[in-house]
Amino acid sequence: MGDFRTPLARVRGLGSAKSGTGHFIAQRVSAIALVVLMPLFLVMLAKHAGSGYEAAAAFVGSPLGAILTLLAMTAALYHMRLGLQVVVEDYIYKPGTKAALLILNTFVAAGLWIAVLYSVLALAR
Repeated sequence: MGDFRTPLARVRGLGSAKSGTGHFIAQRVSAIALVVLMPLFLVMLAKHAGSGYEAAAAFVGSPLGAILTLLAMTAALYHMRLGLQVVVEDYIYKPGTKAALLILNTFVAAGLWIAVLYSVLALAR
């Protein structure tokens, strides 16, 4: 005969998937990094924004500006990837679509990071 238990009864006692804690901590650490880095980055960029493109480009090309830009964008893109991963895992039910979106999420985040790295290096030369 069939299984007459409720869905809750079927999963009770199976335990956790054991992968959520690391993801939770990574998302919180990246959020804390963003709380520190983004205001610094935006204030430094705003100081040079009134001077025109050359001043802003010179700031981003300087060692301090390059490091600050790369750290802020790395934290932002990593945080974005983690957040979108949770959304896809929670709300996409078809396994093929879920896998494709998770791969796309990783490649988009990596591609944007490479674009940021290239831009900063181009301004730093």
